[in-house]
Amino acid sequence: MVTLSELQEKEVVLMQTGKRLGFIDDLEIDEQNGLITALVIIERQMKGSFFNKPEEKVIAWNQIVTIGTDIILITEEKNGSPTNNGIN
Repeated sequence: MVTLSELQEKEVVLMQTGKRLGFIDDLEIDEQNGLITALVIIERQMKGSFFNKPEEKVIAWNQIVTIGTDIILITEEKNGSPTNNGIN
């Protein structure tokens, strides 16, 4: 079993390009069956003003290719980018 704190230490990387997306901040869980449906990633490198809110990206669970010892590899969605559900 892997805990949330262990997942938060792993960097999320886009498999096709090697782009580093950030680290897991939270999980989305289906209340009906208790399964994880998505990872919530916070962009750690804030650019710009101190008052800017960090950008959150939601990565669907089915985008995960593998969870390794140091990184989590994900694949792009069909539209060519990781999920961003407009959470700001």
